[in-house]
Amino acid sequence: MTSVTEADFQTLANQSMQYPVILEFFSQRDPAGQEVSTTLAGLVNAGGGRFLLGRIDVDAEPRLAQALGVQAVPTVVALIGGQMAPLFQGTMASDEISALLDQVAQLAVANGLTGRAQPVAGPAPEGDDAAGAAPVNPRFDKADAALEAGDFAKAVEEFDALLKETPHDPEVLAGRAQAALLQRSSSFDGAAIVADAAAKPDDIDAQFDAADLEVINGRYEEAFDRLLGLAAESTPEDRDRIRLRILDLFEIAGRTEPVVLKARRRLATVLF
Repeated sequence: MTSVTEADFQTLANQSMQYPVILEFFSQRDPAGQEVSTTLAGLVNAGGGRFLLGRIDVDAEPRLAQALGVQAVPTVVALIGGQMAPLFQGTMASDEISALLDQVAQLAVANGLTGRAQPVAGPAPEGDDAAGAAPVNPRFDKADAALEAGDFAKAVEEFDALLKETPHDPEVLAGRAQAALLQRSSSFDGAAIVADAAAKPDDIDAQFDAADLEVINGRYEEAFDRLLGLAAESTPEDRDRIRLRILDLFEIAGRTEPVVLKARRRLATVLF
């Protein structure tokens, strides 16, 4: 968490090219916003570096608030790849804020932003019980370094090494799936992939590429429908290969997302 001023806003925008930055506009004169501040700090800290939280005091930085179109407090927005995405205004329940942050994380991955924010020392909101939450997990240092260097194959290797230690760790599985997607898509030609998939409806590799492209663009349901339909018409051997790819994409979309739960039920029907 860091306090943001007009002078260092551009630095924060540059950081959003590596990982999402959550901006909270607040006022010390608004006691109702304290709960939002505490909830955000706790959720961002629990994210283990998936986000950086920046807090902007609108009373101290009125020009910055005005330039960004903030008209009330609290207001929370996300910076993703230098672009601002409004999240909510006013108070909101913790589970609703958590769901919004999950969507931000998924959008970041879809846009290739897989870096991790480092812990930033700064004043915590009053009553913030999460101020001492664990910093970024050092287990991921090698994988994160490979991702930041654009060496996606190396990142996959590092995640595979972690999976040998903790085979069912959901965070490692998600990281591995994201790195593998980045590796596969690094040389994608979107128009060619769409044309190839349309021309070869039974070609598994062509359909895999098309599904990857749909996931990158946040069109999870279309990707799952594509592969589930393909699995239903495939041989048992090919069906297992498709199953493994679908499970990878589930990790990227988020295990608890409704679209994933729906597709998982359909996958069970296709397989059995």
